[in-house]
Amino acid sequence: MFVTWRLHGTLPRSAQAEGLCHRSVKAFWDREHELDRAERGSILLQQPAVAEAVVEIIQAAEIERQIRKIHCFVVMPNHVHLLLTPQGPSCEVTKWIKGTSARRANQILNRSGTPFWQDESFDRWVRSPAQFSRIERYIAFNPVKAGLVNKPTAWPYSTAGQPRLKACATP
Repeated sequence: MFVTWRLHGTLPRSAQAEGLCHRSVKAFWDREHELDRAERGSILLQQPAVAEAVVEIIQAAEIERQIRKIHCFVVMPNHVHLLLTPQGPSCEVTKWIKGTSARRANQILNRSGTPFWQDESFDRWVRSPAQFSRIERYIAFNPVKAGLVNKPTAWPYSTAGQPRLKACATP
Protein backbone atom coordinates (compact mmCIF):
# COMPACT_ATOMS: atom_id res chain seq x y z
CA MET A 1 0.00 0.00 0.00
CA PHE A 2 1.20 3.51 -0.88
CA VAL A 3 0.17 6.16 1.67
CA THR A 4 0.71 9.92 1.65
CA TRP A 5 -0.32 12.50 4.21
CA ARG A 6 0.45 16.19 4.61
CA LEU A 7 0.79 18.83 7.26
CA HIS A 8 -2.31 20.74 8.30
CA GLY A 9 -2.84 23.83 6.17
CA THR A 10 -0.84 22.71 3.13
CA LEU A 11 -3.87 22.06 0.96
CA PRO A 12 -5.25 25.25 -0.62
CA ARG A 13 -8.76 26.24 0.47
CA SER A 14 -9.86 26.11 -3.16
CA ALA A 15 -8.92 22.44 -3.35
CA GLN A 16 -10.76 21.71 -0.12
CA ALA A 17 -13.86 23.50 -1.42
CA GLU A 18 -13.69 21.59 -4.71
CA GLY A 19 -13.46 18.28 -2.86
CA LEU A 20 -9.99 17.50 -4.22
CA CYS A 21 -8.62 16.29 -0.91
CA HIS A 22 -7.14 13.14 -2.46
CA ARG A 23 -10.47 11.85 -3.74
CA SER A 24 -8.92 10.76 -7.03
CA VAL A 25 -5.54 9.72 -8.30
CA LYS A 26 -5.40 12.69 -10.70
CA ALA A 27 -6.22 15.12 -7.88
CA PHE A 28 -3.52 13.50 -5.76
CA TRP A 29 -0.79 13.93 -8.38
CA ASP A 30 -1.89 17.50 -9.12
CA ARG A 31 -1.56 18.38 -5.43
CA GLU A 32 1.61 16.33 -5.03
CA HIS A 33 3.48 18.63 -7.41
CA GLU A 34 2.36 21.60 -5.30
CA LEU A 35 3.56 19.89 -2.13
CA ASP A 36 7.00 19.22 -3.59
CA ARG A 37 7.46 22.93 -4.24
CA ALA A 38 6.35 23.73 -0.64
CA GLU A 39 5.22 27.17 -1.77
CA ARG A 40 2.31 27.46 0.66
CA GLY A 41 1.43 26.38 4.13
CA SER A 42 3.44 24.78 6.85
CA ILE A 43 6.92 23.32 6.39
CA LEU A 44 7.38 22.22 10.01
CA LEU A 45 8.96 18.95 8.88
CA GLN A 46 11.91 21.00 7.62
CA GLN A 47 13.01 21.30 11.25
CA PRO A 48 15.44 18.43 11.93
CA ALA A 49 14.08 17.54 15.38
CA VAL A 50 10.53 17.29 14.05
CA ALA A 51 11.51 15.27 10.95
CA GLU A 52 13.66 12.93 13.06
CA ALA A 53 10.76 12.35 15.45
CA VAL A 54 8.47 11.40 12.55
CA VAL A 55 11.13 9.02 11.19
CA GLU A 56 11.46 7.36 14.62
CA ILE A 57 7.70 6.90 14.89
CA ILE A 58 7.46 5.39 11.40
CA GLN A 59 10.19 2.94 12.38
CA ALA A 60 8.40 2.19 15.66
CA ALA A 61 5.23 1.42 13.71
CA GLU A 62 6.95 -1.59 12.19
CA ILE A 63 8.87 -2.71 15.26
CA GLU A 64 6.60 -1.84 18.20
CA ARG A 65 3.18 -1.76 16.56
CA GLN A 66 3.91 -4.81 14.42
CA ILE A 67 2.92 -3.36 11.09
CA ARG A 68 3.73 -6.22 8.76
CA LYS A 69 6.41 -4.47 6.70
CA ILE A 70 7.45 -0.91 5.97
CA HIS A 71 9.28 -1.07 2.66
CA CYS A 72 10.36 2.55 2.39
CA PHE A 73 9.37 6.09 3.32
CA VAL A 74 10.36 9.72 2.98
CA VAL A 75 9.58 12.64 5.27
CA MET A 76 9.48 15.79 3.17
CA PRO A 77 9.21 19.38 4.53
CA ASN A 78 5.41 19.27 4.38
CA HIS A 79 4.33 15.67 3.70
CA VAL A 80 5.18 11.99 4.13
CA HIS A 81 5.18 9.06 1.68
CA LEU A 82 5.11 5.50 2.96
CA LEU A 83 5.14 2.17 1.13
CA LEU A 84 4.03 -0.67 3.36
CA THR A 85 2.39 -4.04 3.61
CA PRO A 86 -0.09 -3.63 6.48
CA GLN A 87 -1.01 -6.47 8.81
CA GLY A 88 -4.30 -4.88 9.83
CA PRO A 89 -6.53 -2.11 8.49
CA SER A 90 -4.48 0.63 6.85
CA CYS A 91 -6.47 3.34 8.63
CA GLU A 92 -5.21 2.00 11.97
CA VAL A 93 -1.62 2.24 10.74
CA THR A 94 -1.88 5.86 9.64
CA LYS A 95 -4.00 6.81 12.66
CA TRP A 96 -1.30 5.59 15.05
CA ILE A 97 1.61 7.12 13.11
CA LYS A 98 -0.13 10.45 12.57
CA GLY A 99 -1.49 10.69 16.13
CA THR A 100 1.76 9.75 17.83
CA SER A 101 3.92 11.92 15.59
CA ALA A 102 1.56 14.91 15.95
CA ARG A 103 1.81 14.73 19.75
CA ARG A 104 5.60 14.41 19.62
CA ALA A 105 6.00 17.21 17.06
CA ASN A 106 3.77 19.56 19.03
CA GLN A 107 5.84 18.83 22.16
CA ILE A 108 9.05 19.62 20.26
CA LEU A 109 7.49 22.81 18.87
CA ASN A 110 6.16 23.73 22.33
CA ARG A 111 2.58 24.08 21.15
CA SER A 112 -0.61 22.31 22.10
CA GLY A 113 -4.12 22.06 20.78
CA THR A 114 -2.93 22.90 17.27
CA PRO A 115 -3.61 20.48 14.41
CA PHE A 116 -0.39 19.08 12.98
CA TRP A 117 -1.51 16.77 10.16
CA GLN A 118 -4.29 17.28 7.62
CA ASP A 119 -7.18 14.96 8.57
CA GLU A 120 -7.17 13.13 5.27
CA SER A 121 -4.57 10.81 3.79
CA PHE A 122 -4.21 9.36 0.32
CA ASP A 123 -3.80 5.61 0.15
CA ARG A 124 -3.67 3.31 -2.80
CA TRP A 125 -3.20 -0.44 -3.04
CA VAL A 126 -0.18 -1.47 -5.08
CA ARG A 127 -1.37 -3.88 -7.74
CA SER A 128 1.78 -5.26 -9.35
CA PRO A 129 5.53 -5.65 -8.84
CA ALA A 130 6.12 -3.05 -11.58
CA GLN A 131 3.89 -0.53 -9.80
CA PHE A 132 5.64 -1.32 -6.50
CA SER A 133 9.02 -0.57 -8.11
CA ARG A 134 7.77 2.71 -9.61
CA ILE A 135 6.40 3.87 -6.25
CA GLU A 136 9.55 2.79 -4.42
CA ARG A 137 11.66 4.80 -6.85
CA TYR A 138 9.27 7.77 -6.63
CA ILE A 139 9.60 7.82 -2.84
CA ALA A 140 13.40 7.58 -2.96
CA PHE A 141 13.72 10.36 -5.54
CA ASN A 142 11.07 12.72 -4.11
CA PRO A 143 13.67 14.91 -2.29
CA VAL A 144 15.78 15.05 -5.48
CA LYS A 145 12.78 16.01 -7.60
CA ALA A 146 11.90 18.72 -5.07
CA GLY A 147 15.43 20.16 -5.33
CA LEU A 148 16.34 19.41 -1.72
CA VAL A 149 19.32 17.16 -2.48
CA ASN A 150 21.26 15.85 -5.50
CA LYS A 151 20.86 12.14 -4.74
CA PRO A 152 18.40 10.10 -2.65
CA THR A 153 20.99 8.95 -0.13
CA ALA A 154 21.72 12.58 0.80
CA TRP A 155 18.23 13.08 2.31
CA PRO A 156 18.45 12.01 5.97
CA TYR A 157 14.69 11.62 6.56
CA SER A 158 14.11 8.59 4.37
CA THR A 159 15.04 4.97 4.08
CA ALA A 160 17.35 5.94 1.21
CA GLY A 161 19.21 8.42 3.42
CA GLN A 162 19.65 6.27 6.49
CA PRO A 163 22.27 3.55 6.15
CA ARG A 164 20.85 1.54 9.06
CA LEU A 165 17.56 1.14 7.19
CA LYS A 166 16.83 -0.84 4.05
CA ALA A 167 17.15 1.71 1.29
CA CYS A 168 14.54 2.41 -1.32
CA ALA A 169 15.47 1.49 -4.85
CA THR A 170 18.16 3.68 -6.34
CA PRO A 171 19.79 3.45 -9.75
